[in-house]
Amino acid sequence: MKLEILPFKLPLKHTFTIAHQSRDVQDTLIVKLNSGENYGLGESTTNPFYGISLENMEACLEETKAKLSAIDAIHPEELWEITKPFFEGNPFAQCALDMAAWDLYAKQQGKKLFELLDLDPQNIPVTNFTIGIAPVNKMVEKMQEQQWPLYKIKLGTEHDMDIVRELRKHTDSAFRIDANCAWNAKQAISYSQELADLNVEFMEQPLPKDDFEGMKKVFRESALPVIADESCITEADVAKCYGTFHGINVKLVKAGGITPGLRMLKEAKALGMKTMVGCMTESSVGISAIAHIAPLLDYVDMDGAMLLSKDIADGVKVYEDHVAFPDRNGTGALLL
Repeated sequence: MKLEILPFKLPLKHTFTIAHQSRDVQDTLIVKLNSGENYGLGESTTNPFYGISLENMEACLEETKAKLSAIDAIHPEELWEITKPFFEGNPFAQCALDMAAWDLYAKQQGKKLFELLDLDPQNIPVTNFTIGIAPVNKMVEKMQEQQWPLYKIKLGTEHDMDIVRELRKHTDSAFRIDANCAWNAKQAISYSQELADLNVEFMEQPLPKDDFEGMKKVFRESALPVIADESCITEADVAKCYGTFHGINVKLVKAGGITPGLRMLKEAKALGMKTMVGCMTESSVGISAIAHIAPLLDYVDMDGAMLLSKDIADGVKVYEDHVAFPDRNGTGALLL
């Protein structure tokens, strides 16, 4: 197999702000894995919060080229294990390769990825549309610009409840709240009842990632379910979150790709936890991959390509009431 590494800049429609960063452009890395007549595409975005840059992702991937050149056809799970030593400390780069491997393998089998995984694309939950932190009038404008049945509201300010109260005046759509580690246990419990009254579905990662004692208290006393994000990065974290969160949000880039992501979802389901996959403002390459595994999920956040002013790829299209898959094998993603 031959590996191509392609960096891109993804322009956003609006400045995207969460509790610990803002951006107008998202750097992303596309991996193209070629084998014979077929190729697979994978993607991972940069993330300064996790120390992930284009440069360190490219460096990891460059080191795999010699190993990959000796391989032709292989199951993605086996390839993930073989190449794992190259990606110590950089699961983002590993995700890009793993995603490309699944796309390629499904094409080699003459199947769409959801067919390969024996999943029903009719069973996909509605994605939320994310509203980043901004002056509240700008947040209202974003909702009016993109009317949607379900919004994820990013919080982490000194006036979070005022924001939610104001946004509720402008829509009947359900909300999800993502504080990105910005609250403490007392705040989360105190806010939860009013948030429930304001038609909020759940709170995502309200406390710092390592505050498991605080989260146990929130888990017991919150009026809303709580979903782990930053507290659930690796496969080992799933068991840690049991009894502390009601569910987990698996980010494929943080986990190291589809391969470990599927194992995490399976384990969470076995524990009776809710399952979610979230995105990192990827193009339609990354979003298409998420869509193919979305039938496994209770919740999904795959609005990344919708937040872009210009996409670099064509692939799965996400609508309010359905997801449209292109008539192409693999993930269906194509670079434009």
